[in-house]
Amino acid sequence: MPTSHADQVHVVYCTCPDRPVAESLAAELVQAGLAACATLLPGALSIYRWQGNIERADEVLLLIKTTGERLDALTARILASHPYDVPEVIAHPITAGHDHYLDWVRQCTTTNA
Repeated sequence: MPTSHADQVHVVYCTCPDRPVAESLAAELVQAGLAACATLLPGALSIYRWQGNIERADEVLLLIKTTGERLDALTARILASHPYDVPEVIAHPITAGHDHYLDWVRQCTTTNA
């Protein structure tokens, strides 16, 4: 049975400038019920164009697990809390996975949890 958009589990990518920012943002999202889990992957090197220049930055990548129901609120919270002018917020739907894990994500992020 296909899941609705609200029930669809997503992984959201968000880069942060350092570990303290990433940890703080991850905790905020999980505590607010906007994410079931946020995994920090330190050691990311980003090379990007910003204001006409090619930049390089050591960053921490967050892999945030949420649902379609919570995606807009999660994005709004990241935009409000993140130190970057234009934070990366890229969501990909999970099309397959361990059913018990995906159900856990849904349970942790329901609006009445």
